[in-house]
Amino acid sequence: MHIAPVTLATVEPVPARRSLISYVLPVYNEQDGIAAFHAELTAALASRPELDFELVYVNDGSSDGSLALLKGIAEKDERVRVVDFARNFGHQIAITAGLDLASGDAVIVMDTDLQDPPKVSLELVDAWREGAEIVHARRRSRQDTPFKKATAHLYYRLLRSSTEVDIPLDTGDFRLLDRKVADELRRYREKSRFVRGIVASMGYAQTEVAFDRDERFAGETKYPLRKMARLAVDGMTSFSTAPLKMITRLGFVVLALSLLGILYALGMKFFRPEITVSGWTMLMCVVLFLGGTQMLSLGVIGTYIGRIYSEAQGRPLYLVREVIGGDGDG
Repeated sequence: MHIAPVTLATVEPVPARRSLISYVLPVYNEQDGIAAFHAELTAALASRPELDFELVYVNDGSSDGSLALLKGIAEKDERVRVVDFARNFGHQIAITAGLDLASGDAVIVMDTDLQDPPKVSLELVDAWREGAEIVHARRRSRQDTPFKKATAHLYYRLLRSSTEVDIPLDTGDFRLLDRKVADELRRYREKSRFVRGIVASMGYAQTEVAFDRDERFAGETKYPLRKMARLAVDGMTSFSTAPLKMITRLGFVVLALSLLGILYALGMKFFRPEITVSGWTMLMCVVLFLGGTQMLSLGVIGTYIGRIYSEAQGRPLYLVREVIGGDGDG
């Protein structure tokens, strides 16, 4: 009996899946620089043909022509998606919305004012491919005013020393997150958000890439002193009870000073009665000092209570008018 030979079919090797890198890009009144940023970013991405990219721009209620420019960019670049907020919700919420929509194997968060060079973002990708799950972009130098440099330097060190979270020094929101980290971060839904602190508190394998921060390409900073102060308060109250502990310490200091004042008044009364005055000056000093201390204490306590009230309302973090490009082409 003749048995015909069996011919095995040739199995074609399955090509390795290309990694998808998502960029989350908050935009607020950046009409003068958004086109230049996108051009520089796409030029940097062109140097990495082995990767796929997704660009999620989040228009945070811009009042200038930023949205129109973003729509034009989305029409020309199929990798772009634009999330248009119904109003301004703030930078940290814009980052959150971008993370909610991003679907990449890794997600890079960066601003669109060209202070964070797009080519540096590819260094974050390299560190991620070497095994890091969170890659922080640390500012080796920055082109800012002496006042902003000094306050930022002081704030980061004060925050780090007063919290139990090891928040990296001299880092903003420019960082890369692995997919599993981004998924976990999406579960954090507090309203008064300090994203860099949340990320630092999550653990995972973290590393840093140092870079030199450039000047803004155009326009004015979207973090003036008022907003910087608000972010500082959010960071302090989100990850530290140090302000509450300071109230307790201040109370002991006030008590000690009050006791000294009482001893001084009694000493003058018994040992130098001839020069003892009515005591109006000391009375006013004590009353004003204690009044100021009480108001400061109430303000700190009120900040924490306000955060509790805001979270208890349970309102959505943001409202989206439309999503342009990709599956959400509006």
